[in-house]
Amino acid sequence: MALALPPRRPARLSPVLPVLAVVALLALPVAPGGDGAGPADALSALVVVFCAVRLLRARRRPLTRTAALLLGLPVAGLTLAALHAVSPGAGITGLGRYLQVFVLVPAAVLLLVRDRADFRLLAWSLVALAGWQGAVGVHQYVTGTGASYEGQDIRAVGTFGVSDVMGMATVVSFGLVCAVGLALGRTSARERTLAVCCALALLAPLALSFSRGAWIATTVTLTVQLVLAGPRRALGIGAAAVAAGVVLVGGLGVGTELLQERIDSITRVTDAPDQSVTDRYTMWAAATDMWRDRPLTGVGLKGFPEYRDGHASLALSSGSDTEGAGAAFRRQPLLSPHNMYLLVLSEQGLIGLLCLAGGWLALLVRAVRGLWRSRAAGGRGLDCALVACGLLVWQLVDFAYADIGGPATVLTAVSFGLITWWALAGADQVSPTPASRLSRRPTG
Repeated sequence: MALALPPRRPARLSPVLPVLAVVALLALPVAPGGDGAGPADALSALVVVFCAVRLLRARRRPLTRTAALLLGLPVAGLTLAALHAVSPGAGITGLGRYLQVFVLVPAAVLLLVRDRADFRLLAWSLVALAGWQGAVGVHQYVTGTGASYEGQDIRAVGTFGVSDVMGMATVVSFGLVCAVGLALGRTSARERTLAVCCALALLAPLALSFSRGAWIATTVTLTVQLVLAGPRRALGIGAAAVAAGVVLVGGLGVGTELLQERIDSITRVTDAPDQSVTDRYTMWAAATDMWRDRPLTGVGLKGFPEYRDGHASLALSSGSDTEGAGAAFRRQPLLSPHNMYLLVLSEQGLIGLLCLAGGWLALLVRAVRGLWRSRAAGGRGLDCALVACGLLVWQLVDFAYADIGGPATVLTAVSFGLITWWALAGADQVSPTPASRLSRRPTG
């Protein structure tokens, strides 16, 4: 009599698929002038609802005490700033945006990611999105159909258009950071080779974005990732990056005069700044002046545009000129200081900045501790650790030159979700190797 085989369980779909859908929606073109909430933002709200329903059905505790503390810490400063906003509508809108980016979507990603396989799936989705946006950006540069830069329609902006000229640079930077983290991990040779190829391919669209802030943040982040991965691997990957740069600049002609001028402008932002740098310095001074008036609570959410003219000097222009990439000429107003720390300081005061930035620093400490734990465990989960640490370092550096806003902001929320998962859950799943356990066992 033949023994009956046990029935096979049907393969269960990963709960992170809705988050993948959010990332996929960012590949769609953005309508000209559409600088508000888009389809990806709407879907991110549904992801939060999906996560809440899933928790109710499972009847389990949603967050640990540490996770609830770190994710709930910004709520105190945000609520206080919303209560004294310039108008109730501005307070509600600003509160909803901050909660989406720094609390709700990261919490949903934290709860939906089950293991390192789900983490890698999301990381590869960021690489794929970066590849698509980068390909569109390179095509815009080659065909002269990008955003206007120095009188030429050559600036690579991807599908985000001139309403969010930093969108493609942010997406490509995230993809590059993820690709480098995956390449430095202990995964299969095929996966590491693919990650290296993707990282090298993303260098060109990042350069053609003409985004100085993204260049600086990416350079710092990749350096940190290489150092954390180990000196020997850092030398090998660094040599490959230098070789790719030589090929791009010398062989393929990517190093145009405009690109060289943009690179040189980084070193002379104080000696001979252009108008964009002058505007940025002026808005930084205005934000600092607002904070001096109300040091603890700030001027309220969405209050920077209302108080800007009363605190800015005459050096500030009325706005920045944008055109190209399918959009007509438009004078885009300057509604933020283009510095996340100063934006929070001016609108939420010292209380809001300590709550928000304090949570980020705590995540950074826990993420780095998890990375050392991964290295001690023989490199298990090292790719996830490098991706998470890299995304957080990139964000912390970039926030000195940019702030939230635009269709690509929802990707910042997803990245904070990946960071939060590794810092609060992923690192705990890494157990020491048997050899390391024996080495720590007391003798005698």
